[in-house]
Amino acid sequence: MQWETVIGLEIHTQLATQSKIFSGAPTAFGAEPNTQACAIDLGLPGVLPVLNAQAVKLAVRFGKAIEAEIAPRSVFARKNYFYPDLPKGYQISQYELPVVGKGQVEIVLDDGAVKTIGVTRAHLEEDAGKSLHEDFDGYTGIDLNRAGTPLLEIVSEPDMRSPQEAVAYAKKIHQIVRYIGICDGNMQEGSFRMDANVSVRPVGQETFGTRAEIKNLNSFRFLEKAIQFEVERQIDLIEGGGVVVQETRLYDAAKDETRSMRTKEEANDYRYFPDPDLLPLEIDAAFLQAATADLPELPDAKRERFHTQFGLSEYDASLLTASRELADYFEAVAHAAGEPKLAANWVSGELMAALNKAELEIGASPVSASLLAGLIRRIQDGTISGKIAKQVFEAMWNGEGDADQVIESQGLKQITDTGAIETMIEEIIAANPGQVEQYRAGKDKVFGFFVGQAMKASKGKANPQQVNDILKRKLQG
Repeated sequence: MQWETVIGLEIHTQLATQSKIFSGAPTAFGAEPNTQACAIDLGLPGVLPVLNAQAVKLAVRFGKAIEAEIAPRSVFARKNYFYPDLPKGYQISQYELPVVGKGQVEIVLDDGAVKTIGVTRAHLEEDAGKSLHEDFDGYTGIDLNRAGTPLLEIVSEPDMRSPQEAVAYAKKIHQIVRYIGICDGNMQEGSFRMDANVSVRPVGQETFGTRAEIKNLNSFRFLEKAIQFEVERQIDLIEGGGVVVQETRLYDAAKDETRSMRTKEEANDYRYFPDPDLLPLEIDAAFLQAATADLPELPDAKRERFHTQFGLSEYDASLLTASRELADYFEAVAHAAGEPKLAANWVSGELMAALNKAELEIGASPVSASLLAGLIRRIQDGTISGKIAKQVFEAMWNGEGDADQVIESQGLKQITDTGAIETMIEEIIAANPGQVEQYRAGKDKVFGFFVGQAMKASKGKANPQQVNDILKRKLQG
């Protein structure tokens, strides 16, 4: 039997606010355990939550970025369940009336095809604390610093049909939330976490199979591998006469497998009801305008502009718009150097290789956009060759100055004196009569030998085009 995979994702994005969603407690990462949870976060008797307006603003920005419906009136509810790191016994979330309604994003598949993935909703909620299972002599520690941190839970339609599509969608959401500045996207710190709902069904069947939810995936690689394992597990189970149970599962990266965590709850198990301490959230036109007035150019629009304005290939445009910081860096280099295609080659090539090797983000690059533009200008005006430019770049990376300073201090200026190059080439031809005879006998590949000898003699500083032109003239004579 042929099987079809059906995947939906729930993505939890931690909103970039200074304080929590219903209290003034800080949200900074890395504090000592249980030092950033106040009475409101813990739901102690007599406290009242107050909604953080900045969290609402960031949710609205996301809604606008995916062309979603923004609800003029939404409601907070209590989602009741017991868990050790949820001291209140309930989580304040949104259920029937979320702040962000239906929207969509486009993903590009490996074959270049574009697919639209529906977003069902995005709702505001508070995060729970964190259970710590290591270094406690067999006990579990509870850190409540994260309790009350504002989250936007982004729920997709079950539109994805492969692990690769799920990863492409998750990366697109990750890109968007970082572009619009609502989340830092740091997966290691838990700012961006994914739950995957996975089921299989016979090809051609319209109804969905029984799904399993894989919780708390914090890398795109783990997302792909967890879905791959779960699909195979479900198919093997069904073909072996078993039945898939609706449950929550965890992915064990060390064993590359999912394992059962608990039976999957339905909505009625959570006993949702409107939170009596919070009024309905009403968003008027003025708030909507203020929240979205400074939305930046979004990734798809920027990619298309780079393609048309700078003449970049679709691949290069996609690569250079992967993050807002990288796109801004490239654009600054392109404008300052006046040669966008050369700028694209250097940013995506030499610069990115150096950053990856040093494990640095673009914002920490020792070579600024203005420095790289200066180097590219020296290539353009013939001061140095492309090969020597790599040597100059390395020196700039090591803090030895700008391109002009490095070229001057190391004597790297390109030799363009025609007379000097002619003299050097005549000496090389005179020293290699055998190769001259081979070339004149029709062995064109020998030409590369002479070019190499010329560049070696000039220590790479001779103008390559002049070398080629003069060599051809002298050898043919």
